[in-house]
Amino acid sequence: MPTKLSVNINKLATLRNSRGGNNPDVTKAAIDAQRFGADGVTVHPRPDERHIRYSDVREIKRIITTEFNIEGNSREQKFVDLVLEVKPDQVTLVPDELNQITSDHGWDTIKHKDYLKEIIPVFQKAGIRVSIFVDPVVEMVEGAAKTGTDRIELYTEEYARQFAKGNRHVVTHYVAAAKKAKELGIGLNAGHDLDLHNLKYFKQNIPWLDEVSIGHALICDAIYLGFENAIQLYKRQLAE
Repeated sequence: MPTKLSVNINKLATLRNSRGGNNPDVTKAAIDAQRFGADGVTVHPRPDERHIRYSDVREIKRIITTEFNIEGNSREQKFVDLVLEVKPDQVTLVPDELNQITSDHGWDTIKHKDYLKEIIPVFQKAGIRVSIFVDPVVEMVEGAAKTGTDRIELYTEEYARQFAKGNRHVVTHYVAAAKKAKELGIGLNAGHDLDLHNLKYFKQNIPWLDEVSIGHALICDAIYLGFENAIQLYKRQLAE
């Protein structure tokens, strides 16, 4: 199966919220992302609703025809309640702190094993696939397998940073983690700072990647290239 592209539309909500009103229309952006070829839509609601609002999530669920992925911190009961109400195709659990600007680390799946083993089935029993944010460390992947999660999402910020400096060898850590996930029968996603410059190389080294979630870079590219064109360019980077 080809690697799927899920478009994170948080940044469009940030732009809308900066002026009030409903421009750009986030629900329409989700519809357009599908129409322009995205395999899915990702949103990451936070307690302060500084970008995606909880009401946005409900509205998008009503109109979405491709895969819907909701990211967030499951230690916030409001988030858990929303996910169980909306029932997306996938929930991605991230260990964010309150008011954190953006996700910047994966779960310590050894330290938090008991918690993850408790929370993951809450979503699975509702028919929701669960992915957990993990750093590219083999031990963390092994720990993830013991939690019962369906997938992991490799946190790729360090890959992107090093790739920009010309240090392509950084991908070896991600390949090792990805191979361990494959060996243990865990699905594999990736995301954070992936862009048109580094995505193809990442996919070439991990061809069995199930899905990438990309927001900031794709929306920035869309300003210059157009939303449809940007989505199609990212899809090409993932082509076999």
